[in-house]
Amino acid sequence: MIEVDLIDETNTLSKEQLTIVQHLIEHAYKVERLTRVSELSVTFVDEKTIHELNREHRNIDRSTDVLSFALNDGEEDVAFHDDQMPDLLGDIVISVKHIHDQAKDYGHSFERELGFLTIHGFLHLLGYDHQDEEEERQMFTKQEEILESYGLGRSQS
Repeated sequence: MIEVDLIDETNTLSKEQLTIVQHLIEHAYKVERLTRVSELSVTFVDEKTIHELNREHRNIDRSTDVLSFALNDGEEDVAFHDDQMPDLLGDIVISVKHIHDQAKDYGHSFERELGFLTIHGFLHLLGYDHQDEEEERQMFTKQEEILESYGLGRSQS
């Protein structure tokens, strides 16, 4: 089971769009065959906020589409983990303006881009990355597999 805390700081996403995020993460949790009770948050923000976060945490002075902050990044097996306690995966922060802009740029629906950025952030929390060509291929293949099986693949958008 996974618990998802959804926060729309922009107050622009519909209940249906937030439900897509919730269900998509639950779907990805199953696809990844995760069994440990887990928690994460997804926060939707404006351009100013994501720009500030990107500058503060990555030393990149521009806005971006999605940021992931893994709480157990680099931890293989932490001694204080209790099987009764949820695995706190971390936080995903998504720019709503980037969802709109990129959906238009790529010629697909807002929901497809919403799903893409959500899954991209989720996979980062699980340890996937795209620092080299092989990692990028694996991560983007996994993203498409999850989105396609959920109904938000390129052909459905």
